[in-house]
Amino acid sequence: MAGSIHIGTSGWSYKHWRGLYYPPKLPARLWLSYYAKEFNTTEINGSFYRIPTIETVENWMAQVPKGFVFCPKMSRFLSHMKKLRDPEEPLERFFSVFEPMKKMMGPVLIQLPPFLAFHYDVAEHFYKILATVYRDYRFVMEVRHMTWLEEVSLTLMTKYNIGFVISQSGDKFPYSEMVTAQNVYVRFHGPAALYASSYSSETLMFFAEKFQGWQAEGLNVWAYFNNDIFGYAPADAKRLMDMLKK
Repeated sequence: MAGSIHIGTSGWSYKHWRGLYYPPKLPARLWLSYYAKEFNTTEINGSFYRIPTIETVENWMAQVPKGFVFCPKMSRFLSHMKKLRDPEEPLERFFSVFEPMKKMMGPVLIQLPPFLAFHYDVAEHFYKILATVYRDYRFVMEVRHMTWLEEVSLTLMTKYNIGFVISQSGDKFPYSEMVTAQNVYVRFHGPAALYASSYSSETLMFFAEKFQGWQAEGLNVWAYFNNDIFGYAPADAKRLMDMLKK
């Protein structure tokens, strides 16, 4: 059976998109519903900085049509401050808020800091908790330290079905196209200036063909554009979607 492809942006609430993507007079409270008319998925970037309230999560859910999928970003308290150690309480706090969204949720994104190297015991303990306590959810991890690309790390991710995030950043972040789970997750940060450069048609076509290949293998592809400055993200996402329709 063929897999699925979801394409969107790394969040939707950017003031500098007013006039670039959103109509100039459209109120910010209507941005998500406007966005959801063109895209069927988005990352929730704000949860990385501050976990929202349950009321906010339910409000987001009410603004999108059936079939729309959210991919929330794990709190940086767990990834950057706790460094994945003693994850029980931070995970419980995060999912106590996002549990109502479970049926509308794609993979949960865990972004690691550049100073966090791979440590087998820490990683395995963390993965075991995800695989047992939170087995009803899917997880992907974006790494920023090269040690996570070592074979022992990727093998452990595969064992626990943790998706390795493919970070397209013009070689600024560790890069590998290793598939470690059913969910293949790609983030586009910008090919030149981080978050502030647009992708060429050649690069987008390269990934369109990659996505179709993974889809044919039965894998689910999730792709998000994080080059939000100057409104490149929604424009590039739509270009990639158009290529996949041809």
